[in-house]
Amino acid sequence: MQDSTDFLVIGSGISGLSFALKAARLGKVTIITKKARVDTATNLAQGGIAAVLSADDSFALHIEDTLRSGAGLCHEDVVRLVVETGPERIRELIRLGVDFQHDNADPDHLDLGREGGHSARRIAHAMDFTGRQIEESLLARVADNANITVLENHLAVDLLVSSRTGTRYQPHGSYTDQCLGAYVFDRATGKIDTWQARVTVLCTGGTGKVYLYTTNPDIATGDGIAMAYRAGASVANLEFVQFHPTCLYHPMVKNFLISEAVRGEGGRLIDKHGQAFMQKYDSRGDLATRDTVARAIDSEMKMSGDDCVYLDISHQPAEFLKKRFPTIYEKCLSLGIDMTRQPIPVVPAAHYMCGGVLTDHWGRTNIENLFAFGETACTGLHGGNRLASNSLLEAVVFAHQAFLACEGEWPALAAAPLAEVAAWSAGEARRIEENVLVSHNWDQIRRLMWNYVGIVRSLKRLALVQERLQVIVNEVNQHYRDYILTPDLIELRNIAQVAQLIVRCACSRKESRGLHYLVDFPQPDDLRCRKDTILRRR
Repeated sequence: MQDSTDFLVIGSGISGLSFALKAARLGKVTIITKKARVDTATNLAQGGIAAVLSADDSFALHIEDTLRSGAGLCHEDVVRLVVETGPERIRELIRLGVDFQHDNADPDHLDLGREGGHSARRIAHAMDFTGRQIEESLLARVADNANITVLENHLAVDLLVSSRTGTRYQPHGSYTDQCLGAYVFDRATGKIDTWQARVTVLCTGGTGKVYLYTTNPDIATGDGIAMAYRAGASVANLEFVQFHPTCLYHPMVKNFLISEAVRGEGGRLIDKHGQAFMQKYDSRGDLATRDTVARAIDSEMKMSGDDCVYLDISHQPAEFLKKRFPTIYEKCLSLGIDMTRQPIPVVPAAHYMCGGVLTDHWGRTNIENLFAFGETACTGLHGGNRLASNSLLEAVVFAHQAFLACEGEWPALAAAPLAEVAAWSAGEARRIEENVLVSHNWDQIRRLMWNYVGIVRSLKRLALVQERLQVIVNEVNQHYRDYILTPDLIELRNIAQVAQLIVRCACSRKESRGLHYLVDFPQPDDLRCRKDTILRRR
C-alpha cells in the first residue's frame, strides 16, 4: 500500500507528540509507533524535567551544571538555547494539562526536586511518575486533534531517500539527499507499506536494548539511529552510553529504575555492611553525576565480588517517602522491600544514549526534510554525559525548534509535489521458520556489548568485540536478504547496526571522558580528543 502525509512522525514519546501538536497547525500529521502509543521511554520517566523555575536558581547555574556534566564536549550555544528557552516550554506543558507537583507551603509555586549534578532545586516533577503524567496529557490533546492520526503497531523499516543537489546552507554542508518518507511494517497485515511525507521526523527513543541489562522499555532498539545511518545521515558520540547507577536488583524485575531523585532527597549508597562509599570517589558524594556514581558502584562490586550495592533512604520520614515516591515505594513493597525501613538493592544498567543522529539548532539532519530529536538525536546538549532530567527538556525544546523551522519553510514545502517512490518488494524472500536464528543473535549481541563495551572498557576488549560483531552483522544482513521481514528481524538488524556504531565510536576515542572510560587511556586528552566523534556512511 502507498499512502502519504504532510508530516510523518516516527515515535510517540514526548518529543514526537510535542512536535505533532504544533505541526498539525500546518498540515496532516501521521504518527507511527511500533507498539501501543504509551509504550515509550517517556512513559517510564520517574524523575522529572529540569528548568530554571525558581528565584533561587539562574540560567548561569543551569548552564554551568550542564557544561560540567558534559565533560568538555557540550556545545555551549546549544546549552544556552535549551536552558534559556526551557521555562517557557515547561509553562507550555502546564497549559497542555501536565499537572506538576506544587509546593504545599506555596501552591503558586512548583515543588522543585534536586538530582545529582544540579547545584539548585530545579526539577519539575509529578511525584515519581512524571513521564506518565506528561505522556497522558499529550496523548489526550493528540486524540482531540482531527489533523493527527496515530498508527499503533507500525514499525519503520527504512527511510525513503533520493539523491539531489542541495542549495540551502547547513552546518554539516549542503544537502546531497532528500528524505521522502519511510517503508513501514504493519503488524496487523504483516505487510510493508510505503509512506510518503513532506517532512519525516525520527524520535524513536534510545538504544538500551543493545545491552543485556537496561532500564529501557523493549522498544529501545536504536531504530532511528540505525535507519538514519543507513540512509546517509551523520551520527555522533555513540560511545557515550549513560549507565544509570541505580536499577533495582531483583530476580523478578528486569528494568525497574530507582530514580536519581531518591539520592536528591538524601538517599545514600552503601555496601552490604552499611558503609557509605561515594565520598571516596567524589567530593559531591551521592550527588555526583551519573558517570561517576556508576563507575564507583562498578568498582565497589568488583572489589567485593557482590552482585549489588544498596541505596538507603530509610532515615527519611516514612510518610514523606510514600508521598514523594509512591511508584517506587509500591513496587519495592510488592517485592518484599520496604524502603522506609530497609535499603534497596541496586545495580547500574544501560540507560540513556547521549549521542545519536547529528542535528543543527533546528533539529535538522544533513538529509533534507529529515529531522531528529529526543534521545534519537545528538544536538550537542549532553556532550560526554547527560545531566539528570535535561533529556525531557531537550525533547520539548527541539520539538519546538523543528516546528519553527518547518513553519518558516511550509509554503514552499506544501507547494512541492511528492516525488515518485518505489513500492516495497520482498523479491524471492521466504518465511523464516526458525526464530532461534533471530533470538540467538540478539542474545549474543547484548551479552557482548555488556561484557566488552560497558561502564569500563579496554582496547583489547573493543578489538575482540569488533571481530565478533562483524560475523553476527554479516549473518543478520543475510537473514534480511533471505527472509520475509518480521518485527523481531527488523529490530535485530537495528541493534546489530547500532552495536557496531557504538564500538566504532568507542575505538576512535583514545581517552577517558564522561561516560567513556578506557583503562588504556585513563585521562582526558583535550589536545586531540576534545571534539565530537562523527560517523557517516559513504
